Amino acid sequence: MTKTVIKFGTDGWRAIMAEDFTFENVRVCAQSVANYLRDTGTSEGGLVIGYDTRFLSDAFAAAVAEVVAGNGIKCYLCAAAAPTPVVSYSILVEKAAGAGIITSSHNAAEWNGFKYKPEYAGSASPQVVAELEKRIDDIQATGAIRRIDLEEGARKGLVEKIDPSAAYFEHIGELIDLPTLKNAGLKVVHDAMFGAGIGYFSRLLSGGKTQVAEIHSERNPLFPGLARPEPIGINLSDLKAAVVDSGAAIGLATDGDSDRVGAIDEKGDYIDQLRVFGLLALYLLDVRGWRGPIIKTLSTTSMIDKLGELYGVPVFETAVGFKYVGPKMIETNALIGGEESGGFGFRGHIPERDGLLAGLCLLDMMGRLGRSPSQLVDYLFSKVGPHYYDRVDVEYPAERRDEILQRVVNHPPTVIDGKPVVRVQTEDGFKYHLADGSWLLIRFSGTEPVLRIYTETSSPERVKRILEEGQRFAGV
Repeated sequence: MTKTVIKFGTDGWRAIMAEDFTFENVRVCAQSVANYLRDTGTSEGGLVIGYDTRFLSDAFAAAVAEVVAGNGIKCYLCAAAAPTPVVSYSILVEKAAGAGIITSSHNAAEWNGFKYKPEYAGSASPQVVAELEKRIDDIQATGAIRRIDLEEGARKGLVEKIDPSAAYFEHIGELIDLPTLKNAGLKVVHDAMFGAGIGYFSRLLSGGKTQVAEIHSERNPLFPGLARPEPIGINLSDLKAAVVDSGAAIGLATDGDSDRVGAIDEKGDYIDQLRVFGLLALYLLDVRGWRGPIIKTLSTTSMIDKLGELYGVPVFETAVGFKYVGPKMIETNALIGGEESGGFGFRGHIPERDGLLAGLCLLDMMGRLGRSPSQLVDYLFSKVGPHYYDRVDVEYPAERRDEILQRVVNHPPTVIDGKPVVRVQTEDGFKYHLADGSWLLIRFSGTEPVLRIYTETSSPERVKRILEEGQRFAGV
């Protein structure tokens, strides 16, 4: 049988369960982490192990613990499903060497994944990923995996069950004025998308006048009614209806592992993730008065560049993925880092996406300014002008990848929607900048056979036309 090629994408390795994502391959990943920790002399710190609400995620996490403990390394195994940012923060709490997390984030129900977070509690850098993949190749070649039974690991003191939420809540209280927010009288609907964030906003905001209603708030690994647990407009029809029907001030959605956020305004309209990034940056710069660099990926909004100029802070651009954003945040002591997928990291927290903290920041902005979400978007546009965005994801057979790539490489557009292309970036996909400030990006997903086509421009009509042109260029 041909071995599975295990490659980490923008954030971890993901695959379809029972096809490539098997207990055997998860144990290979766990052994690679154990070897990496031992080889780098950090194994004494131990490893936090977390998981989401997907099918068998708890069993896969137990398999990771058996291997890591079998290598004589202490495991801090989460006693229940927990959001990725909560697990990541536990690295700092336990002074651990890193974390292994079983999650496939926003992917469809048949997928699962393995994320590794190093000691700094963010996404693994490309350098760390390369080290893990090198060890994976060696392990697959030799079959050398050490493991012990979970109960035996517990008896030996190598497996300890933890609840990571208490320390996380205490830390969040240092970043956000939770008592004021609890008494702000806001009515919030949280769509947990059947994921690991179930109950977290309720627990953070209970005890005052603010009310939190929840939908999709039970574990269901099939994610019924959702193509995938990704907090983007097409997946949030139930949240839109719940906000309107209940007269809520805002709807917040978190993805399968709660490291991403989506927002619905008081009218039931989706606030796209580029606007959310703009609002969060404006909140920190204008409302909180903070200053510092901002990190953005090339697939996200030019509003960040305009806010950087307006408030006199530098903006750095990276390739797509928090494995690039997080290290740049650490290097520059950035104020905020964000990406188009709805993931945002904050100074004073961890260099990692946190959909829960991002949602709290939006609520805090509403409370401090006394404005509804739609009014906050208007306020943002008063600073940077109107911006419209959308993205099309096109699945393709894996054997077509080279054909699509060659088509894009060999037939570059010089004009898009009647505007000349003035600059092209090829660092991570193909980004075409137009003379009027609009842009089109065509890139392959780093975790699944999907071609992503994005644009940001001056009107909804132009968004539709530019995306259609992008699909024609790529032949999909």
